[in-house]
Amino acid sequence: MKNEKLNSVKSNFLVSMLFLQFIVLALIFFDVPVARQVVVFLYLTFVPGLILLRLLKLGELSTLETVLFSIGFSLAFLMLTGLLINGLCPLFGVLRPLSIIPLMIILNSLIFVGIILVYLKGDTSQIFQAKVLRYSLLASPLIVPLILSVIGAMRVNASENNMFLMIMLAIVALIFAIFALSKKVLFSRFYALLVFIIAISLLYHSSLISSYIYTGDIHIEYLVFKTVHSDLYWHSTNPFPGSTEYGAMYSMLSVTILPTIYSNLMNMDPTWTFKIIFPFIFSFVPLGLYQLWRGYLGKKYAFISAFFFMAYETFYTEMLGLNRQMIAELFFVLLLIVISSNKLKRHNRFLCFTIFSFGLVASHYGLSVIFLFFISVTFILLILARRASRNVTISMVILFFVIMFAWYIFTTGSAAFEDLLSFSNYIYNRLGDFFNPMSREENILRGLGLESPPTIWHAISRGFAYITEAFIVVGFIGLIMRRVKVHFGREYFTLTLVAVAFLAALILIPGLADTMNMTRFYHILLFFLAPLCVMGAETIVGLVSKHRVQLKALVLLVIVLVPYFLFQTCFVFELVKTRSSSIPLSRYRMNHAYLMVTFAYVNSWKAFGASWLNSYVKVQNAKVYRDWSAHELTSYGMLGYTLRLSNTTRVPTGGMVYLSYLNVVDGLIVTTRYNFNSTELSFIPEMDRIYSNGGCQVYIASK
Repeated sequence: MKNEKLNSVKSNFLVSMLFLQFIVLALIFFDVPVARQVVVFLYLTFVPGLILLRLLKLGELSTLETVLFSIGFSLAFLMLTGLLINGLCPLFGVLRPLSIIPLMIILNSLIFVGIILVYLKGDTSQIFQAKVLRYSLLASPLIVPLILSVIGAMRVNASENNMFLMIMLAIVALIFAIFALSKKVLFSRFYALLVFIIAISLLYHSSLISSYIYTGDIHIEYLVFKTVHSDLYWHSTNPFPGSTEYGAMYSMLSVTILPTIYSNLMNMDPTWTFKIIFPFIFSFVPLGLYQLWRGYLGKKYAFISAFFFMAYETFYTEMLGLNRQMIAELFFVLLLIVISSNKLKRHNRFLCFTIFSFGLVASHYGLSVIFLFFISVTFILLILARRASRNVTISMVILFFVIMFAWYIFTTGSAAFEDLLSFSNYIYNRLGDFFNPMSREENILRGLGLESPPTIWHAISRGFAYITEAFIVVGFIGLIMRRVKVHFGREYFTLTLVAVAFLAALILIPGLADTMNMTRFYHILLFFLAPLCVMGAETIVGLVSKHRVQLKALVLLVIVLVPYFLFQTCFVFELVKTRSSSIPLSRYRMNHAYLMVTFAYVNSWKAFGASWLNSYVKVQNAKVYRDWSAHELTSYGMLGYTLRLSNTTRVPTGGMVYLSYLNVVDGLIVTTRYNFNSTELSFIPEMDRIYSNGGCQVYIASK
């Protein structure tokens, strides 16, 4: 009877997987709009990982861990398989290996083999229990913020009306307060889903603004992505000679091969691949942190910690311009789960660590160095304390070191390795300013309260931020003094100690924070520091009261974190119409210079102008001059190298001047040192205008 039931489960698994493969192939072949994008994305993002989980028989994982590991395995599979396809297919005469046909044949063949192996030897037990689906249906009203986020972004794009986005942020704050204060056990079953909904709502409310990319390093990421997407081939050598920054970016499979696979198989425009697919994947990072923390803090405190992590503005602003780091952070949190879990068997732990290590290394070199530092110091501290861990071993440290340096030295002419060395030299040269407080980054001074706020509202905003910082400090002291009822595993406890020491180093060592930006460092350190904020609130309440400590701590956290969230998202700034840095809420009242220089914002005039230049001019051979606001030339113009424009520029014959929207409409030229009026470009009347769309102009020197 038992064998019959097992055979029935195996048969159902085999039939359902093969049917899914057939559906995917049919959707790609007939190119069914929307259905192709949705089904193929879910197929690529979950199925390869689920199959690998079944093959490894990781039955010790919870449902949430199964989802997280499936995504991590799938992304690593796509990057590694894409790399192998890229390298092997040219040996058989396929010169464009990342085109649809080779990808379809090889990826589906490997997945098919995996399905057969699972059927024959693997674990085909039911992955998701019926009660999970039942609770998901009960929680369906929680999807309202996501709906408002998408509709609100579309409304802003169409009419600059931010009403729906304002309502969405208010509802998120209200839901958080209700779930944080509620004593109902039923609510705790929805914490994970709510974390995901809040994460994706916040991310989409920013990423879906505009039909074009903007903010951060995304223009360079888009350039390297489009280079691979156009060639349908990833070169192991640096295609941008002379630029270690571009070469290092090109060596990251997370923004080259991975988005190329998604874009081609889904038939999705590269811009929307970055604006929709990557934020969706990134929304699982807070979910992974919730899973990591709930074993130590309990579900409620883990939920509040995850909310604090998401409330910090870098999560839904700056990170959207760092697609490679978004993917890397998923692998980062999965590695933390692996080394913190006591459920995984030894061989499974090592295998998971290896796969996720490759994913992290091939996604972001900066985050890889940080992780190597953390696990190395953790291993050393545990040895010195004579509390050696089976979860963090010397073999794991060496393995990660070998994977990292092998990849960075032997790909793209060791551009990533040279970029890391340049950062080291930069820090070394800045050590002479150790005793000069002004040598620290602006965000460090602001975080320490050494910079004056521009308005009273910004002063209040910083006040709530300083309270969260105080909670973290008190929480750390409470953890060390054992004043909190939280028992971190020795690995995570040591990692937290390293994180606090690293934060101190960022503040004390001149130039260290400049290597990545202090806001990004703080965002990463919240992987370890966010729970301390919750613990700090409980410690403070415990010092002044001995009754109903947890309830009072929850009330204190809500009183602090709700305003903190509303200030961080610029909800309050938009409400009172003071200076705001939120493009979704306040774009309509931002001046063009702030929008297009600080946030590298691209509108249709800029995108069309840069695309025209790329289509009709051999830009790689041309000398193109532009100012600091023309970021679109890097992305939509695919220009890896341009010359800076100034009022003393002497354009040689055949050279070109690209005037962007800010230059044409506002008459402002922006340089790294000063700004000046476009009328000071006295050489422009002597050049021939070859393109104009009302917002951008292109001139060429014919003499």
